[in-house]
Amino acid sequence: MTDLTTDLSKGAASPGPSLAARPSRIAVIVPCYKVLKHVDALFSSFGSDVHRIYAVDDQCPEETGAYIERHVDDPRVTVIYNPVNLGVGGAVLAGMEQARKDGCTIAVKIDGDGQMDPALITKFTKPIEAGLADFTKGNRFYDPKHLRLMPKGRLLGNAILSFVAKFSTGYWDIFDPTNGYLALDLRLLPFLDADKIEKRYFFETDLLFRAGLIRARVIDIPMVALYGDETSNLHFSKEAGRFMRGHLRNFFKRIGYDYFLRDFSIASLELLIGLACLAFGLIYGVWHMGGDTPASAGVVMLAALPTLTGVLLLLSFINYDVQKTPKTPLGLRLADQDDVAP
Repeated sequence: MTDLTTDLSKGAASPGPSLAARPSRIAVIVPCYKVLKHVDALFSSFGSDVHRIYAVDDQCPEETGAYIERHVDDPRVTVIYNPVNLGVGGAVLAGMEQARKDGCTIAVKIDGDGQMDPALITKFTKPIEAGLADFTKGNRFYDPKHLRLMPKGRLLGNAILSFVAKFSTGYWDIFDPTNGYLALDLRLLPFLDADKIEKRYFFETDLLFRAGLIRARVIDIPMVALYGDETSNLHFSKEAGRFMRGHLRNFFKRIGYDYFLRDFSIASLELLIGLACLAFGLIYGVWHMGGDTPASAGVVMLAALPTLTGVLLLLSFINYDVQKTPKTPLGLRLADQDDVAP
């Protein structure tokens, strides 16, 4: 495995092994489930920069895959049929695995409901081709003037999930983690434990979490979503509990992996001591100051000092975690390796 030679602070990749050393072959993955009315417009809009297009029929009741085979006259299009409904993540991963086997180097995921403009594909792939990123994601919040186009309920839900996702994924500089417009360097696919990635609506966030575990470089791509007459299959009220459980699980996994299994640093001590001080201060304070007798100055200090110390240590830990966000891509280190699982 070669050393990283990319100088991100200068905004460009320095000479050495990079994605530019091999021809870039872009694959588009389109998960198809109840999107039949958008097929003709979507599949006629892909430019010549796209080498392969994979339409993944995820047991669509509208038989979208069969319709595409009959009516879409584009030799780049391959229809994949999932034997059972696996959800958007299962469809995307099936398409990515096939694209990798077919020799594609970058996979771009575009939903089939017409919200994602195919004209933006090169904006997502160029940072990967230049060796500046391993993974790019769309950000609908980048330009405030476009936020009025987003339904208010969806805007609030995504803002909350974006904040929570910073804790669970470790990507503090990424917003809009549930955005499905994304591109991935396919050399990373064997390292992401695809079998463990959530296959349904939590897919995009869980993929980001898995990318964080291997220290992949992820960047935001400003974009505008095209909202029309599409019908979302996601019901936030029904999925909120599953999302929060997923975030909690990933948060504890990430902290355990990054600060105790793979490394043990001053931040690990800050976390442990900070939690201990905070817990002691709060418990001691509640226990001794909950009665009718006024607490003495000594009791107040003995409760307040550990509490404040714990808060400061935890803030220091969070600052360390923010600074630890991956800044260099893995692509250059994988450039000389075959695409095999570790």
